[in-house]
Amino acid sequence: MQLRTLIVALLALSAPAAAVAAEPIQPVPAAKVKNAGMVELGKKLYFDPRLSKSGFISCNSCHNLSMGGTDNLKTSIGHNWQEGPINSPTVLNSSMNLAQFWDGRAKDLKAQAGGPIANPGEMAFTHELAVDMLNSIPAYKAEFKSVFGKDAANIDMVTDAIAAFEETLVTPDSRFDKWLKGDKKAISKTELEGYQLFKESGCTACHYGPAVGGNSFQTMGVVAKYDTKNKAEGLGGLTGKDVDRMKFKVPTLRNVEMTYPYFHDGEADTLEKAVDIMGKLQLGRTYSADEIAKIVAFLKTLTGKQPDFKLPILPPSTNDTPKPKPFG
Repeated sequence: MQLRTLIVALLALSAPAAAVAAEPIQPVPAAKVKNAGMVELGKKLYFDPRLSKSGFISCNSCHNLSMGGTDNLKTSIGHNWQEGPINSPTVLNSSMNLAQFWDGRAKDLKAQAGGPIANPGEMAFTHELAVDMLNSIPAYKAEFKSVFGKDAANIDMVTDAIAAFEETLVTPDSRFDKWLKGDKKAISKTELEGYQLFKESGCTACHYGPAVGGNSFQTMGVVAKYDTKNKAEGLGGLTGKDVDRMKFKVPTLRNVEMTYPYFHDGEADTLEKAVDIMGKLQLGRTYSADEIAKIVAFLKTLTGKQPDFKLPILPPSTNDTPKPKPFG
């Protein structure tokens, strides 16, 4: 009798895990901080606009952590008010991506972190000038030495620290994750119907895993061509192959209600419009207004707990710190 009771109890405990495993989407795991000092340094660097030529643009300018890790613009604004070439993807849960940027040109967060600093259309600095700025500030030098054991910072340390901070920017505990873990009251009947429709339509062929995306590159316009004025060619711009033209990294759908506008060109300004276009272009399906509403309702259950921390107080510049050039 005791053995039977034990078996029943073990089966009950394993049932939620089995249910999660059977779904194409898994819960977002909580962040695991490997080096608290490096994360804290990375947080300062993420928010420090002095890593830009203007002294005005920081990582947070385009990946605003108060706005779902994006800037909610079609394309971002760079140095001297330059119009960016592509929509800014969210930094939230980006550690789960198979690669970074829409075209995957950076293999990981460390490789990505150095790109915007030296891009003339973004932060418009150089790695050398950014490092000189940091090394001119005693408080930064001391913090780099504490974390890395070196007397002076270099760009590898900078990108390591920013990446370490970005790895903590995950959003667990969404209502959908609670449903996955067994709380069947966490989402409504309409939201559940939206999820079932999302699966049955084939959306999970691309949007799966903990991030509900970010796992593959797919062609934008499988069934019908996607008309856009945006010049980005996705993976094809890197490989030069026709087969890769308009092939972009599948975006995460986590927190998607916060990361508008949608697509690489930012042309879909609402979730409803994005779902309608995706249905037609990727699946060859025209959703009814009711079906769109249900899928959108489901997508909004993917909003998780947003990063919550004290904003860093940045160390002050010194007389030797290079002066910003916001208008040059």
